[in-house]
Amino acid sequence: MFIEYLQIEKNASPFTLKFYTDDLKTFFSFLEEEHIQDLNNLNERDIRIFLTDLYKNQLSRRTVSRILSCLRSFYRFLEREGFVSQNPFIHISLPKPEKKLPSFLYQEELEKLFHVNDLTTPLGQRNQALLELLYATGIRVGECVKLHLNDIDFDIGTIFVTGKGNKERYVPFGTFAADALKRYIEDGRITLLEKAKSKTDCLFLNARGQPLTDRGIRLILNEMVNKTSLTINVYPHKLRHTFATHMLNAGADLRTVQELLGHEHLSTTQIYTHVTKDYLRHVYMNSHPRAKKK
Repeated sequence: MFIEYLQIEKNASPFTLKFYTDDLKTFFSFLEEEHIQDLNNLNERDIRIFLTDLYKNQLSRRTVSRILSCLRSFYRFLEREGFVSQNPFIHISLPKPEKKLPSFLYQEELEKLFHVNDLTTPLGQRNQALLELLYATGIRVGECVKLHLNDIDFDIGTIFVTGKGNKERYVPFGTFAADALKRYIEDGRITLLEKAKSKTDCLFLNARGQPLTDRGIRLILNEMVNKTSLTINVYPHKLRHTFATHMLNAGADLRTVQELLGHEHLSTTQIYTHVTKDYLRHVYMNSHPRAKKK
């Protein structure tokens, strides 16, 4: 019932559903080991033992935090439905997150990716459009696979995005992405669609003319990297990190980037306020009175 609630009412992503299902299995295994048969009987001491077990399994603080968030939501749901009288997780604080800078691509690395696709083939046109759009907009991979043809407005250069929790926003894109999208839609996509048994207005299609999946996009990016001399790992969210980092380093304000990324809280966007070494050097050389001779 809880998973259905997440799926239908909360419009949770497939990844959230998978992780939360696994987290609940971990929790119920613990209850079984501790011989706790009634969800009402869980107390703070039991939760402390549960957390100790999680850390003994060398889980990261981020994973433990996700599990606690899952169980907090689970008990909130149980409370709402009248299965339990109180939420024992409500006063359990989440572990402090590990402060890791988001991984991103430098401009030189991006340029190599932008030049690997064969734009005379349908798949090459699709891959180029996909890469350009992900970098131009910073949208999530789950948002990307949901895009339909009528979500693109070439006149004003925006896409209509449905994000987490069905929250909607418009995100602009530039001329490079526009050119790549037009080429793909007017040529490559038509060829791919001819291979499908049924028609679809989904923007990105696989080699069989069917809607592209999250996993498909990850494989496409890996193939692009393999065609270059790069020894880096590229995944959809890394392009999102890159979009945010490059925007802020070029002078965009935090509130604007928050709106573009579809973040509910500004604190989520603030992880991108790190700056690159190149940017630090640029600012220093142009700001310090004795950084360079006049």
